[in-house]
Order: sequence, then C-alpha cells, then structure tokens
Amino acid sequence: MANDKEKMKAVGLYKYLPIDHPESLVDEQIDKPKAEGRDLVVEVKAVSVNPVDTKVRSPKERTEPQLRILGWDAAGVVVEAGENCSLFQPGDEVFYAGSITRQGSNSEFQLVDERIVGRKPKSLDFAQAAALPLTSITAWVGLFDRLKISHDQAQNKGKSILIIGAAGGVGSIAVQLAALAGLTVIGTASRPESIAWAKEHGAEYTINHHEPFTPQLEQLGFHGVDYIFCLNNTTLHWAEMAEAIKPQGAICSIVEAEEPVAIDMLKAKSATFVWELMFTRAKYETEDMEEQHKLLDQISAYVDNSVIKTTLTKVLSPLNAATLREAHALVETGSMIGKVVVEGPFS
Repeated sequence: MANDKEKMKAVGLYKYLPIDHPESLVDEQIDKPKAEGRDLVVEVKAVSVNPVDTKVRSPKERTEPQLRILGWDAAGVVVEAGENCSLFQPGDEVFYAGSITRQGSNSEFQLVDERIVGRKPKSLDFAQAAALPLTSITAWVGLFDRLKISHDQAQNKGKSILIIGAAGGVGSIAVQLAALAGLTVIGTASRPESIAWAKEHGAEYTINHHEPFTPQLEQLGFHGVDYIFCLNNTTLHWAEMAEAIKPQGAICSIVEAEEPVAIDMLKAKSATFVWELMFTRAKYETEDMEEQHKLLDQISAYVDNSVIKTTLTKVLSPLNAATLREAHALVETGSMIGKVVVEGPFS
C-alpha cells in the first residue's frame, strides 16, 4: 500500500562517522509528524549546534535502521497542538531544546512536548533565539537547582563563583545569570578574545584554566570560592577544583568524567559535588518537567528586558546536511566563542 503521509525534509545519520565523511550527516525525506497528547508540531526556522550533537554523532561501531535526527536547540512556529495542550497553540513562536530520547530538531517539522518549550523572545529573530535554549536551561538548572544558588542578590553578597569555560555556549549564559544573582564571577579563559568575551558578559575577573587555579585566585584576593561550575573536562580540573573550593562549598559539572576521580578529596571540606544534565527532566518525564517551560519563559522575559543577551556569534545557511557538517566541524575545534546557528530554509 502506498504511503500517503505528508513528507518533510530532514538531516540525520545511519552511520556514526567522522564529520569530514560525506555520509556523517545526510539529507532525507521522511514522514511529517502529527501532534497528539501534549505534543506540539513545530515548523523549525533555525537550529543551534552544541557539543552534544558532535558527541552523539562521533564514530561508533553501530548503525541505525532508520534515520536518526540530531539537534537539540531550535526556534520555530507551532503549526499543530495535541488535544491535551494548554500552553501553546498554532501560530505561537517558540524556542526549546527537546529531548535526547526523541528525534531532534534538524528537520522541517519537529514533535516536542510543550512542557519543555518556551515562548521565543519577541526582540530576537529565529537565529538569535535558537542559540539560547540548551545553554540557558543548563546554566539555569546548574546554578539555581543543582548548586542551590539563591536568586536574591542580598543572600549572595560577598559570595564568589568560578565558572570553568566562561566563553563557551553554557558559560556565556552562566556568567550572565551568576552576575545577575549578585555573585562575584570569576571566569576561566585563555585567549585575549575569550577573556574579553567573558568580561563583556559579566565576569569580574578571569583566570587561565591551563594553569593552577589557587595561585591565580589568591593573586586576585580570593582564598577559595563558594561555588564552582565546571563546563569543561571534569577529570582534568578535578584536583584544582577540590583545592579551590571553600569548606562547605559546592561544585557542579556538566561534563562526564573520562576516568574515575578521587571524590574523597572533597571530604575534609564537606564540599558538595553534583551533576547537571539538561535532558534529565524530559528523559524521565519528572514531575517537575514543566519547570523547563517556566525557566525558558523567564529567560525570554530577561532577553526582552535586556537583562540577558543572546550568545550567537556565527550564522550559517541554508539548513541541509552540508551546512550542518560545517557547523559540527566548527564546534569540534573546541575553540568556539558563543554559539553557531544554522538557519532555514531547508534545501
């Protein structure tokens, strides 16, 4: 029987290959999704590429029986809402990061649960908005939910945070949010351009993550820091973090440890260590899943009120496999400042 379903363009993979291989990402025509329950169908206008895209796509000894679509940052327009949706309706402009367990945003239309979707900032175009969701969610949850930092500036007076990787995607947002919360922000950056970027976004001080932390902090007048947010190489920085954290301080990392770390190094200080993975709420459909919608709406309001700014630094077009391979290659250099976005139309 002929397939009479409406088709759409999508970019994905069947094989896990190096990004310079022409089949690492391919163009396909697949069935357009249909919304049910609390799902929305969003017409994707722009997507951002993050390190998670390159990690998922990296070479592995397996193949996919059907096209696997990557992409966990998007901005677009709702074209269909499931029967149980209450937060959005067709015509709404939205931005979101999606779920690691579902097909991604590198397609003309995407199915996404409305509880992890926010209203796109009115002051931004789709490309600028697409740079924000994944990094904003990661930064917000890492700071306020995992590290338990208060939103009240008065409670944070005199407290400091070290953000490792301050000029990257998550770092660019985390620096802004931490400064907004009233913390003294120390960012790590090693190049003149990344140092300037970190300071422009709210870092009062910077240190070099290629050198020991404590002597640099002491030179700035800090005998340890209250919080550390690690956005780059947990294993490499573990000993430095354990030394730099204050007694009863807290460390959060978003980067998996490549090998075991000595957690005992934190015992004498009664220091806390906690992980943050942006996909946890969506993956496990936690009871507080809708908090992701709420925080994206708050980020949107901050942007429209000029409290937070987008971290977009490069835009590529059009949306197709060749352009996305170019974006993946850029992210894989490890030296990106801010975010790279690929905007439509699909071609």
